[in-house]
Formats: sequence, C-alpha cells, structure tokens
Amino acid sequence: MLYWLTALSDGGDFFNLFRYITFRAGGAFLTALVFGFIFGKPLINVLRKRQGKGQPIRDDGPEAHLSKAGTPTMGGLLIVGALVTSTLIWARWDNPFVWMVLFVTLAYAAIGFADDYAKVSKQNTKGVSSKMRLALGVLIAVLASLWATLHHPADLQNQLALPVFKDTLINLGLFYIPFSIVVIVGAANAVNLTDGLDGLAIMPAMIAATTLGIIAYAVGRVDFTEYLDVHYVPGTGEILIFTAALFGGGLGFLWYNAPPAAVFMGDTGSLALGGALGAIAVATKHELVLAVVGGLFVVEALSVIIQVLYFKRTGKRVFLMAPIHHHYEKKGWAEPTIVIRFWIISLILAMIGLATLKVR
Repeated sequence: MLYWLTALSDGGDFFNLFRYITFRAGGAFLTALVFGFIFGKPLINVLRKRQGKGQPIRDDGPEAHLSKAGTPTMGGLLIVGALVTSTLIWARWDNPFVWMVLFVTLAYAAIGFADDYAKVSKQNTKGVSSKMRLALGVLIAVLASLWATLHHPADLQNQLALPVFKDTLINLGLFYIPFSIVVIVGAANAVNLTDGLDGLAIMPAMIAATTLGIIAYAVGRVDFTEYLDVHYVPGTGEILIFTAALFGGGLGFLWYNAPPAAVFMGDTGSLALGGALGAIAVATKHELVLAVVGGLFVVEALSVIIQVLYFKRTGKRVFLMAPIHHHYEKKGWAEPTIVIRFWIISLILAMIGLATLKVR
C-alpha cells in the first residue's frame, strides 16, 4: 500500500525509498514485530477466557505434556494477523505472487482455525476429519498452482527447475499442477506435524521463509539471475516483503511461545505457515530446494509415514513415538534441548539451500 508514496517522489527524496523492496521488507519486519508485541498479550487473554480448558492434550503422548493442560491454542491468529497486515501495508498490490501467497496463507489458516475450534469446543483431539482437511487443502493448492502457472514466464510454465544443474528444466506437462499441489499440501502438513513442542515449529518456519524470501528476491532480479545462472521469474522479488513480515510476526509470537509456552500456534498457525512455504516454492520455481531448506519438516513427516507403514506391516515400531521429536522425548532428551538442536539443524539446511543458488 505504501508503495503509492513513490508517486510523490522526484527521484531523490525520502519517498523514493519506497521503490526499494529491501526498504519495504525492513518496514514489513518491524511492523509485524510491533503488531505481535502489541496484540500478543491481549489475544492470549481472550483465547484463555474463551477456551477455558485450552487445547486438549493427547493421553497417549509424552507424559511431560500433561503439565501443559490449560494452555490456549489458536495463537497462529497472531502470526497470520501480523503477517497479513504488514504485507498489505508494505507490498505492492499489483503483484500476483503476493496475492497468491496471501491467499494460500489465509485459506489454510481458515482450515486450521476450524480444526482448532472443533478440538477446543468438543475438548477432543480429533477436530475436523482428516479427509475434509485434505480435500480443502488440495482445492486451495489447485487454485494456487494454476494461479502461479498463469503468471510464470511462458518458457517456465509446467517446468521443474533442478537445483545445482545449470539451465536444466524438466517439462512435467500436465503433471506439473499435481506436483505443485503435493508441494503445497505436503509443506502444510509437514509443518503441522512438526508443531509438537514449545517453539519447535515457529523458528524453523521463520528460517525457511527467510531463505525462500532471499531466493525470491534473487530470482526476481534479472541481474542477479544472470550472475547466479538461475531462472528469472519476474515479480517474485516482492515476496521478500511477505517473508520479512512472517519473520517479524514469528518473532512476536515466539516471545509468548518460548518454553513454557503461554499459547500454542495450533493448526491455525502451522497449516498457514506450511502452506505459505509451499506456495513460495511454487511461485519461485524452487520446489526441490524447499525439500532442502525445509528438510526438518520433511524428516518429521517421513518419520510418521515410516512409523505407520512399518507398524501396519510388522506390528512393530521404528521410533519410540512419531513424529521424531517425540522419539527423542521418550529417549529422555529435555524439551529445550530438542527444540534448540532442531533449530540448529534448520539453520544448517537453510545455508545448504542458499548455496544451491551459486553451485551450478
């Protein structure tokens, strides 16, 4: 919205700063951060009053989690509120990729909100049926994938770009849309599975979003793409503002979600954040890089898949409990130890993902 102030510029004054994506990204970060600090405590008070007993705790989960009974959920409203407000203030409204990512974020947040509401109101951990959640998630991903494809350059439409390999594209044809649907839906559910410990999901999501934001900025500038030998996707640079707002909003939420958490993000936050990561990857044509940058989420999701398939086949378990962060809880690791070590792993994977920009 503030981009319109550039119309008041003569090219050498303060208003000219609003032309620069990096300046507006900084503004988006600070706006979202302040939003989180201002509205965090009031939101938690409202959630605590409305929810009463808070998020229901699984009886078959780690014993230490029983002490978290009464903690309110739906804290993702704070993240999404800060993210959307800040993005609308600082991003260009004529950019289709910004609207695409916002659409996915809000739509998945709505699914998560419905799930959280069902759990809290019924005091049951089941919430909305998994089939309904999946069906709605796929529908959102279909619309987002078509949206992104229509705004990609003609030579990149339906193409899968391979990291590391210079100028290598694989034409997926009609299979590209199903592939991108898997990316978005898979990312949303992977982050959702990771959200099981205080502060565990939010920091890796912030790290992954920041990394993808840098990539989006790079592939949205023709001079950077020529130097890095990556594919140019005009318009994606504006996504950096969205990811900066996500980082600021995430920090504001983490202030209250740090152990012991005063609020959980719930499915409202985890599905929204995961869907956003998947949407950014599709928009920037870096779907495979997301698997590296968000490698922690991939491992969390795979641990559940492996556990279920192996148990159905043999009646035995590979992990003491899935997702894998619960396995380490069962092994006696302290919750802060698991969280911080997983953060470190996320940061390492982010650096590897960024390196793929130049390693060609």
